[in-house]
Amino acid sequence: MAPTLVDVAARAGVSTATVSRVLNGNYPVSPGTKARVLAALHELDYVVNGPARALAAASSDMLGVIVNDVSDPFFGILSSGIQWEAGGAELLAVICNTAGSPEDELKYMQLLLRQRARAIVLTGGGREDPDHAERVAQLIRQCHERGARVVFCGRQAPPDSEAVSILFDNRGGARTLTRHLLAMGHRRIAYVSGPEANTTTSARAAGHRDALLAAGLDPAAGAALRGDFSRASGFAAGMELVRRGVDCTAVVAGNDLTALGVMAALREQGVRVPEDVSVAGFDDLPVALDAAPALSTVRLPLREAAARAGKLAIGADDMPGPDGLVWLSSELIVRESVGPPGRGLSSAQRP
Repeated sequence: MAPTLVDVAARAGVSTATVSRVLNGNYPVSPGTKARVLAALHELDYVVNGPARALAAASSDMLGVIVNDVSDPFFGILSSGIQWEAGGAELLAVICNTAGSPEDELKYMQLLLRQRARAIVLTGGGREDPDHAERVAQLIRQCHERGARVVFCGRQAPPDSEAVSILFDNRGGARTLTRHLLAMGHRRIAYVSGPEANTTTSARAAGHRDALLAAGLDPAAGAALRGDFSRASGFAAGMELVRRGVDCTAVVAGNDLTALGVMAALREQGVRVPEDVSVAGFDDLPVALDAAPALSTVRLPLREAAARAGKLAIGADDMPGPDGLVWLSSELIVRESVGPPGRGLSSAQRP
């Protein structure tokens, strides 16, 4: 019986996807791994099926971009930047909106595979679920076997999937932001997080805790509310903080949209920002500068990330090192929404 791709992979001690990459030349493979695969091919007298290989590698002029919420400016900036790069390569970018559903993420990956998309870019935070990660990894392997590239922008690819990941320093940025509030004198800080079991939510919350612990403060002592990265959830959280009369002089939100919702709720209840309570966000979306007062936040290089993701997806940029990771730094942006501690939420005058 003629040897199969599985036989070659077993002999070389690699995945079938890695063997396919060596045969197709569509992804970089370390010299040592490539040498093992070539040796296994030679030892097993593996013969490439030309017509089958051509059929498997056939692809359309389509690039799929999977986003959580196309109406969110965060994802709008990423998807438009990726689409720009795809258009320059005469590829059609198809934007797939999951509305935060992990099942829809899998569904769109499968649909793009059926349409033989040239590449798939997954944006934003991922689901903290091992079963979901394994299902994503399986689809990535299918993409690689068909010669399609997969790039993650804003989250890390599943372990051993060998996909490229462009990552933001969410934890470091959040740590720097909370340190800034502490340096301004705040000690009673409420926190409004993002959706549960989300990698971006966890990283930013971890950075906030890091800064509190380093200052000798108990993270559990501050009020913590759950949002979903939307303005509406921020407004609801702000109203809840007021209703409960939470003893805080500052509110840190998981992203800018949430922070803007918090500010709107406080304003409606007669709480002044930052005179009574300071508010900070994360991302530095364009609307953050136009808020009244302008929002202190953490700037992520969204346009740079989108351009890099697009170039990697279309093969116009060099692949990163063996780990497949590209880290992009964050920057603290200080504006008018954060000031020295005021009277605090529990004692602020409200109508």
